[in-house]
Amino acid sequence: MTLNIELLETSFAQLQAQKAEFTNSFYSTLFADYPQVKPLFKSTDMDEQAQKLFASLILVVNNLKKSDVLTNALEGLGTRHVKYRVLPEHYPLVGGTLIKSMATTLKDKWTPEYEQAWVDAYGAITEIMLAGTEYSPTILNPESV
Repeated sequence: MTLNIELLETSFAQLQAQKAEFTNSFYSTLFADYPQVKPLFKSTDMDEQAQKLFASLILVVNNLKKSDVLTNALEGLGTRHVKYRVLPEHYPLVGGTLIKSMATTLKDKWTPEYEQAWVDAYGAITEIMLAGTEYSPTILNPESV
C-alpha cells in the first residue's frame, strides 16, 4: 500500500495548531463510544497520555519517508502496548476514534481525501504495531486462567 504522504503531512500540520482540542476530543470520544477500554487507563495520567498520543502522531508523520525508522518505532510501540493489556481488537476502536476526532477538530477543513489518507495510514500503523507484539494465551483469554 502506498500512503499519500502529502495529504498526511498537510492535514497533520493543520491538526498541530489544535493539539489540545484534538487530544481532548480523542479521549472523550474513545471513552464515550467504547467504555470497555476505560479500565486500560485507570492508573494513567491523562495529560501525559495525551502528550504521548500526539508525540506518536508526530513520530509517524515525521518519518513517513523513513520506513525503517518508522517500522522500528511502531513495532516497539506495539510491544509496549501489550504490557498495557491492549489487545488486537482495540486497534480498530482507536483507529475509528482517531479519524472521528481529526474530523471533529478540523471541521470544514477535513476532506474525504484526508480521511482516506489517514484510514490507509492507520491500517499500515496497525499492521506494523501488531508485528511487534507477542501475546501470551493468558492475555488473549484472561478467563482461561
